[in-house]
Amino acid sequence: MAAKVEVYGTTNCRKCVDVRAVLDRYGVDYIDHMIDLMPHEKDEMVRRCGLRYYPQIFIDGEHIGGEEELMMLDAEGRLNDLLS
Repeated sequence: MAAKVEVYGTTNCRKCVDVRAVLDRYGVDYIDHMIDLMPHEKDEMVRRCGLRYYPQIFIDGEHIGGEEELMMLDAEGRLNDLLS
């Protein structure tokens, strides 16, 4: 069963675009919480992880961090296991 992946970000921030590109490369379906289009989503993001900056990524409900953490997991070869 595939992991449930959620991304909190905006439509045009570079880091958010990079995160989506990595997930797209893995062929992952993800929920994209666009906080610039739906501002209440930012409140939900802050409630869930305590952080105000984006992107923030959750896999199976667990906060894994932002763009840097996702890229590190990818580089270490651990992201595929989390997404499976």
